[in-house]
Amino acid sequence: MDFGVVFFPTVGPRDRPATQYFDECLALSELAEELGFRHVKTVEHYFFPYGGYSPDPVTFLAAVAARTTRVRLGTSAAIPAFTHPVKLAGKLAMLDNLSHGRLDVAFGRAFLPDEFAAFGIPLDESRDRFVEGVTACKRLWAEEDVVFEGRFHRFGPVTLLPRPVQLPHPPVFVTSARSAESVEQAGTDGHHLQTVPNVMTRETLQERLATYRRAWSAAGHPPDGARIHFSYPCVVAEDGDEAVRKGRFDEERNTAAISTAVRSWAATTSSAYPGYEKLADLTTRTTFDDKLRAGKVLVGDPDQVRGQLERIAEWYGDDVTVSLGIHSGHLTVDDAARTLRLLADQVLPKLPVTA
Repeated sequence: MDFGVVFFPTVGPRDRPATQYFDECLALSELAEELGFRHVKTVEHYFFPYGGYSPDPVTFLAAVAARTTRVRLGTSAAIPAFTHPVKLAGKLAMLDNLSHGRLDVAFGRAFLPDEFAAFGIPLDESRDRFVEGVTACKRLWAEEDVVFEGRFHRFGPVTLLPRPVQLPHPPVFVTSARSAESVEQAGTDGHHLQTVPNVMTRETLQERLATYRRAWSAAGHPPDGARIHFSYPCVVAEDGDEAVRKGRFDEERNTAAISTAVRSWAATTSSAYPGYEKLADLTTRTTFDDKLRAGKVLVGDPDQVRGQLERIAEWYGDDVTVSLGIHSGHLTVDDAARTLRLLADQVLPKLPVTA
């Protein structure tokens, strides 16, 4: 197992100024590299406290690149539907150069109706725009004199500058939250997988991983070449009760943020998102204690969290990479730094890991 950090803000101006949140996350990114963590990621969302402080992951990751030398940088995830592929491929190629080839690119479809409405894009087009955008970016990175004729974008011949450092292109991940079809297609296409265990049962996630690994193998991709990334909220303290208390507070604020962001699904349906009209209700059904028992959050003292990570490896394989959500903005930056230090000093050395 490898470990890194992911920043998913769930705060707004009334909670914490954006300048303060960014400064804290940049300091934590430097600490993560110092302690041996392997990656730093951030998300793309708009308007709501649920991720809204991160409308452009490339901007934040460029700042991280300037402050670090080893840690890999990940979009978690960039949304092709909201950006022209020439612009998106160029921004990402530039970041790959600024970081000297440390970029991992995860693409996602997005799922919030209000975001699609703001960009003037129908929800029903999300899958087709996703596929077209990823295809166009990969061609722009790998080829010259690209002529592209898609449903939504037509351009060329163009040769992208700068060329990416990593050839033929940076590693490509697909972010999938609920779709078995998307997971299978990712394996077939040779894309790496990024997902959030919090949104499905352990059994369902195990089925998704089996589907992905079968599709990867059946398509003839290199054995053991697939990379799988999970994201977990994480709070570690010397006192397990304190960690649980703070973890509960943080997770309840995160749940409140997503509940507000998905509220419009109660009056929305889309053929591209079957069942999502129930999402507004589903986000409030599971409590923090339910998630802790089900292994969907990493919270406790060092020994407790080590046991939780051992269980994750047993359930899903010890080849997975764990992205730790250490700073949504509701706890202090000192809490987040303590979590990283305890993980590095007392948890990870006792696991069969490379971080």
